[in-house]
Amino acid sequence: MTGPVDTALHEAIEDFWAVVPAGGAGTRLWPLSRASEPKFLRDLRGSGRTLLQETYDRLAPLAQERFLVVTGAAHSAAVSRQLDAVPTSSILAEPSPRDSMAAIGLAAALLERESPEAVMGSFAADHVIADRVGQPGFADAVRLAVDVARDGWVVTIGIEPTHPSSAFGYIASADPLTEHAGASKVAAFVEKPSVETATAYLAAGGYRWNAGMFVVRPGVLLDLLADYHPELAAQLRGIAADPDTLDDVWPGLEKIAVDHAVAEPAAAAGRVATVPAQFAWDDVGDFDSLAGLLARDGGPEPTPAAAGPTVLGDPDRVYAVDSTGLIVPGERAVAVVGLDDVVVVDTPDAVLVTSRSRAQEVKQVVAALKDAGRTDLL
Repeated sequence: MTGPVDTALHEAIEDFWAVVPAGGAGTRLWPLSRASEPKFLRDLRGSGRTLLQETYDRLAPLAQERFLVVTGAAHSAAVSRQLDAVPTSSILAEPSPRDSMAAIGLAAALLERESPEAVMGSFAADHVIADRVGQPGFADAVRLAVDVARDGWVVTIGIEPTHPSSAFGYIASADPLTEHAGASKVAAFVEKPSVETATAYLAAGGYRWNAGMFVVRPGVLLDLLADYHPELAAQLRGIAADPDTLDDVWPGLEKIAVDHAVAEPAAAAGRVATVPAQFAWDDVGDFDSLAGLLARDGGPEPTPAAAGPTVLGDPDRVYAVDSTGLIVPGERAVAVVGLDDVVVVDTPDAVLVTSRSRAQEVKQVVAALKDAGRTDLL
C-alpha cells in the first residue's frame, strides 16, 4: 500500500527555468551517433522518445514553458521539430561549438536581463534518468537545489555512486548546510580517477558522481565567471544586450567547460553546494554503458533476441549462437557466433565490431576518420 501522494512535487517551481545544452557528437557511440544526428536526437532506449525528448518530459512539469535549449546551428531545426511545445525563440543556436561555459553562460546572460528573479537549472540533453521506487526522485532533488540556489549558492546535483567508476568525475562533499537539510558544501571536484582511487572514494563515503547538473541564479553564475574569466563574462553579457553581435563575437569566445571555468574555482572559494540524488542516472557515454542500461532490471526494455545478446532494433534480423553483448542491426541480417560481450552496430554506410570492454576506444575510429578526411562518415 502506498502513502498519500505529495501533489506539491508535481507542481511547477516558481521562477525556475530549465536550460538544456544539446551539443556534442557522441563519438563513442559511432556509427549510431553522427555529427549530423548526435545521440541526443536519437531514441537509444527503444522507448519511442529521443533522449532530448525524455529530458524535456522530465523537466516540463517543473519548468512548464520556461525552457531555453542551446544547440548547434546545424541541429536547431531538428531540435525544434522534436520539441514542438518549445517556441523557436527559446531554442538558441550556437554558430559553432565553444564548450559548455559559453552555451550555459549565454542562457544565463539572457535570463539575467529578462527574468532577474530566475533560478536556472542546466541539464544535459543526452542523459537517462529514472526514479527508484521508495527513493526521493529527480523532482525532489531539483526542488531542493532550487531552494539552495536562491540563497546565492552554485548547486550541483551529485549522483550516489553504484560502483567505483573511472568514467566519471567525482564531487567531494564537505560540511552540511544547516539552513538546508540534505544539502552540503562541496570541498572539491575531482577529475576522472583510477578504479583504485574510485574504490577508495566509495569506501570513505562523501563522494558522488558529477553528472554536470548545475542549479544557480543567472547573475550569480555570471558574477563568478567575471571573477575568473572576466572577458568571457563581459562578452556573453554583451551578446545578451545586443543579440545582433552573436555571429561576430561568438567565434572569439574562450572555449572552456563550465566545470573548469566556474565550478572548480567556486568550490575552492566555498561557493558551491551539492544535493544528493538517489535516482538512477546514466550518461550513455559508450556502447558498454548502453548495453548495461538496456539490460538492467527496471530500466528501459530492450528487444531480446532469443536468449543471447540484447538487440536494439529488429530482433528478426539477428542470429546469435553462444554469444552475448549488444547488437544494433540495420537492414541486413547480422550473425554472431561464439562471442561474449560483443558489440555489433550495422548502419547503411558503416559497421562497427568491438567488445564492451573496449567501447571507450571507438572515439579513436572517429579521430582516424577525421584524419583521413572521411567527413561523409562522421
